[in-house]
Amino acid sequence: MGFWKALAAAPLLALAAGGGLADEMGRMDYIQGCAGCHGETGMGQGPLAELLTIQVPDLTHLAAQNNGKFPMLEVIHIIDGRTGVRAHGGPMPVWGTLFKQDAMGESGVFGGPEAVARARILSIAYYLESIQQ
Repeated sequence: MGFWKALAAAPLLALAAGGGLADEMGRMDYIQGCAGCHGETGMGQGPLAELLTIQVPDLTHLAAQNNGKFPMLEVIHIIDGRTGVRAHGGPMPVWGTLFKQDAMGESGVFGGPEAVARARILSIAYYLESIQQ
């Protein structure tokens, strides 16, 4: 959690603006947590994809599949996983819970562990928006 602990000193609201810092943080979380299945390029060809019983979706065409508009709220809900929206039939980790648990015990973070979890989810969503084709 080193990077995210350092983030506690910066306002989490900076993530709400998207771009720059949010994209880079989202890219880092994506590579560490998502690329194993979705691939580094987001096209669903990660090294674990062939081991799954479901087809891993291509994340680079989400906007194209939604009449050219990136479905930000839906993507946030799917990444979070705590809202009842389960992607891929269920095998995707519930990142909202994992990110919140990762931030437990952190003091001085505006909004606490839940804010850290939401910021990380939002930054991944911003990153995914940035790789749309």
